[in-house]
Amino acid sequence: MERVLITGGAGFIGRFVADELMRRGHQVRVLDSLIEQVHGQIDRPAMLHEDVELIRADVRDGAAVARALEGIDSVVHLAAEVGVGQSMYEVERYTSVNDVGTAVLFEKLIQRPVRRVVTASSMSIYGEGLYRDQDGALVETAERTTLRDGQRNWEPVDAQGRPLAPVATPEWKRPNLASIYALNKYVQERTTHILAAPYGIEGVCLRLFNVYGPGQALSNPYTGVLAIFAARLLNGQQPMIFEDGEQRRDFVHVTDVARAFADALELPGAAGGTFNIGSGTDRSVTEVARALARAMGKNQIEPEIVGKARIGDIRHCFCDTGRAREAIGFEARQDFEAGLAELAEWVAEQTAEDRVHSARAELEARGLVA
Repeated sequence: MERVLITGGAGFIGRFVADELMRRGHQVRVLDSLIEQVHGQIDRPAMLHEDVELIRADVRDGAAVARALEGIDSVVHLAAEVGVGQSMYEVERYTSVNDVGTAVLFEKLIQRPVRRVVTASSMSIYGEGLYRDQDGALVETAERTTLRDGQRNWEPVDAQGRPLAPVATPEWKRPNLASIYALNKYVQERTTHILAAPYGIEGVCLRLFNVYGPGQALSNPYTGVLAIFAARLLNGQQPMIFEDGEQRRDFVHVTDVARAFADALELPGAAGGTFNIGSGTDRSVTEVARALARAMGKNQIEPEIVGKARIGDIRHCFCDTGRAREAIGFEARQDFEAGLAELAEWVAEQTAEDRVHSARAELEARGLVA
């Protein structure tokens, strides 16, 4: 048994990680600022286990971080501003919380080392995922031509203009940082690996793909895509999908992600590693929107295909889970349809303020929708 600090632990993923760690016999302390965009105006999230000690403070507050680390054996670092689109205009806020907050945490860890730190990274650091060209060669550096309104071909092509075929993305694929959020997550990842080992700390990073499940912030228009779709459907509105809706993603249930964090914290084989955490199954965004509508009993509501792209978005990226399977035995267990049914059941008991159109207007006003 260890005493574990989870930064950002009052958030969607953090609450499930806390539950999983406590189920395994660990004691959990959470440091979280409870920002209004995610949590609304509350003092403590209802889904945060009553036995979790909560310290309400900003991860950039060095004195608070030092207090939070007292008596702690290991750290799960989740504290971050999350959202590709918003990161492209709230640049200082995202960089400060994500990069400076991580720097503050590690400065305090230098003074008070722990056994292991597991940091949440993101699939966004890849930019476009891995592709294969028509000659069979793998392509790590796929890019799209300049995006424009109503274009018909959203797919990356090779130098000869031939379409590329997306394949599962492994950890060795080089980063292609297409948004400030992606840059932030890569800085968090590299900070963990650069600073952990010299001070006798074991550093681990988990690159999360699209996490979904009950408890996500439905009124936050920059949260996970399934939560955004669920909020729209709950209010009788069409899920809004950029481009043509055929972009492919990997959706992984939050309970699988929580188990991955707990295993990455405990198992010797994780030390020093960086691992993809996803389901290993790719789905189109339109397919997912329709499946969620069915699960919520809203079959009659078809998604709205916008035909425009957000600057910083990528076309295809889905998960190669081989390294995580070999090092920590990770495999996603949650069936997707069953996970959607669980999400739909939870959403039916919620209220959500639909802020999607205001978020889109904000992006368009800043020239971030092509």
